Amino acid sequence: MGTIETWMKKHSLLYTGATNHPFIHSIRDGTIDLSSFKRWLGQDYIFVRAFVPFVASVLLKLWKESDESSDMEVILGGMAALNDELAWFKKEASKRGVSLSDIVPHKANIRYCSFLESLTSTEVEYTVAITAFWAIEAVYQDSFAHCLEEDSKTPAELKETCERWGNEAFGQYCRSLREIAKRSLEKAPDGVVSKAEIVFLRVLEHEVEFWNMSRGET
Repeated sequence: MGTIETWMKKHSLLYTGATNHPFIHSIRDGTIDLSSFKRWLGQDYIFVRAFVPFVASVLLKLWKESDESSDMEVILGGMAALNDELAWFKKEASKRGVSLSDIVPHKANIRYCSFLESLTSTEVEYTVAITAFWAIEAVYQDSFAHCLEEDSKTPAELKETCERWGNEAFGQYCRSLREIAKRSLEKAPDGVVSKAEIVFLRVLEHEVEFWNMSRGET
């Protein structure tokens, strides 16, 4: 069993909490309050804007610390897709009457964005950063994929949102990130692996807080 497989088993409750959250279930069973969705939409737009420089820092760390040239193509592809993602948020916000320029970052979002910024430090190893990158993307893929299952009652107007992160192509991208993180962890010293595990757990905790915030919980 590899490092990531071990973590997934060891921390299964927390991972399940992040990917099977009541916010996701409310989309899946069709009971979501539109105000919660709008809150998520505005806050996630802010988060994605903070995610861009984080991904750029992962690319820089890869260039300096890794000899796997093919990995750069995967991460660069993900970074390029963020431009389309930001455009989607703007379009979706306009459609739903959400003024993105008026959105005030919630405390949970500020904490998550600050965490991302801390990972851009040159002192943070590539292995640690790529682990966080994979975990962030994987949580969204697994979460929104639940809303596309055959027995789901996801409202038609939210299907596009769920398909953006729950589709098979994004799932393949996340599996590619997982393989990159897995390879890097296998080569890393024990101390770095320990730091990566802590970051993995912090991502899951921040994700749960973000979903809670989206539901209007403090």
